[in-house]
Amino acid sequence: MKYRLALNIGRYQPFHKGHEKIVREGLKIAQQVMLLIGSCFEPRSLRNPWTIDERIKMIRSCFTPEENSRLILEPLLDIRYSDTLWLTQVQKAVFDHGVLNAEETVLIGAPHPVKSGAYYTSFFPQWDSVAVNLLPIRPGTQLREHLLDNQALAHLQSDIAEGVLSQIAAFLASSEGQDLMDEFTFIKNYKKGWESAPFPPTHVTVDAVVVQSGHILLVKRGARPGKGLLALPGGFIKQEETLLNAMVRELKEETQIKVPIPALIGSIKQQMVFDDPYRSDRGRTITHAFYLELRGEESLPKIKGGKEASQCLWLPLGQLDSINMFEDHYFIIQKMLGTL
Repeated sequence: MKYRLALNIGRYQPFHKGHEKIVREGLKIAQQVMLLIGSCFEPRSLRNPWTIDERIKMIRSCFTPEENSRLILEPLLDIRYSDTLWLTQVQKAVFDHGVLNAEETVLIGAPHPVKSGAYYTSFFPQWDSVAVNLLPIRPGTQLREHLLDNQALAHLQSDIAEGVLSQIAAFLASSEGQDLMDEFTFIKNYKKGWESAPFPPTHVTVDAVVVQSGHILLVKRGARPGKGLLALPGGFIKQEETLLNAMVRELKEETQIKVPIPALIGSIKQQMVFDDPYRSDRGRTITHAFYLELRGEESLPKIKGGKEASQCLWLPLGQLDSINMFEDHYFIIQKMLGTL
């Protein structure tokens, strides 16, 4: 065979017959096929309903034992706001399997990288690339919407293999699946309020990254979307507010932090914009985050859950975990702390 390794990077949410076609084409031209499975170690969401283990099971169910023996499945952490660290992960995954010669690796995937979201192909000019036509398979977004809208699974038999559909059916019947479908209904109804707008709206929000003595101030969301997940204090800006005033208001409303407003404003060290187009299920949402580093004291400031927060807490930075964080807040924190 021409290549030692054929590489495809995707979220496989869910794994469909287009993905299956990519793998089979890869098996024809390479000794092994590696799938790097993105959006791992994050909570379930409408864009990423299935865990890494569930997706691996879906993928393995589509292939024979011999084919599976040539199939390498690896998790890939989404490192939003740092393409360099993300592509370093990809390179390391390939190199760790002993494929050091660029001529031995080929990227294999959809023929329209930008449209398909697989823009990553431009990051690896040293590797060959092979395009696989996925038509007439519907894109993953449409498949997820069909599934989470509780429509008949039989309508997807031309897009998704039977073994994968049976796993999806079991998930949708579970409490976690039902909760995600409820989330989908909430978001669908939420977006109806914008249907009459002349163009899709872009929302503007603010978030507060408040740190003191190795702890970060977080809230536990008490309502959808993301009910039960940890998040930064923040919310939507009002028409009459500046970004700064909106941040202070949201911080006070959600945590009732016992620090005077002048002291909060004086603690601001940095302000950054986070604009990943897919950062929120609610639609295009750009957030302005403020980094506040409070002066170390003998004890952390008193806090109390307020608006839209079932509770708030000071969490040691060493206990931060992306699997429990709302939207892209984990990556916002890492970027503002300088760890990305």
